[in-house]
Amino acid sequence: MTQAEHPQRILIVEDEPKIARLVADYLAGSGFEPHHLDHGDSVLPWLEETRQAGEGPVLVLLDLMLPGTDGLTLCREMRQRWPALPVIMLTARVEEVDRLLGLELGADDYICKPFSPREVVARVKAVLRRSQLANEPDAVGSNLVLDEDGWRALADGHDLGLTAVEFQLLKVMMHAPGRIFSRDQLMDHMYRDHRIVSERTVDSHVKKLRRKIAETWPEREVIRSVYGVGYKYQPEE
Repeated sequence: MTQAEHPQRILIVEDEPKIARLVADYLAGSGFEPHHLDHGDSVLPWLEETRQAGEGPVLVLLDLMLPGTDGLTLCREMRQRWPALPVIMLTARVEEVDRLLGLELGADDYICKPFSPREVVARVKAVLRRSQLANEPDAVGSNLVLDEDGWRALADGHDLGLTAVEFQLLKVMMHAPGRIFSRDQLMDHMYRDHRIVSERTVDSHVKKLRRKIAETWPEREVIRSVYGVGYKYQPEE
């Protein structure tokens, strides 16, 4: 089924009506189906209902400052409930600490107001392309496949021989290509019992994971460091 027959739904969470209408018009003009919510308290119930019905959005445009539940809290909750759902944050707060905090909580991208609606549409398409790579093993630059039932990772059909922790680490990042994960976020996923480990432990696991991938792909670097923030899986050149 083509996008024209069944448009991809985009949730816009924005309390400024003019901005919401403008973004919605441009998204609709690009073949998407926008849905607008203007209050933070209505977001999670709406997502629960629509996802259970199989009608949930493929991406959320999330304003930082909202009446009711704020954007950062919503982003944190969405990451815990639906880790593969892409989120782009929209905000007038341009301070670097806010930018990093948004990424630390799992935002896929961060757009500062004022912005061009064309830029928003372009960012939406870029984030969707990155997220879809995780489900398209035959896509260019994506020959790394997860066998989640067997807890194996296959690079060009070769079993990388990952430990359980290394597999979980790779799985988290591969399910959200291009998203930056902080060390704390990765520790939460790697150790469900919330044991206390140091950031160096994460770095050590990433180093071992990279080495195992390099044994099959010596010319490619798919696990990348983001200085001062964390790591990301980036299959594209």
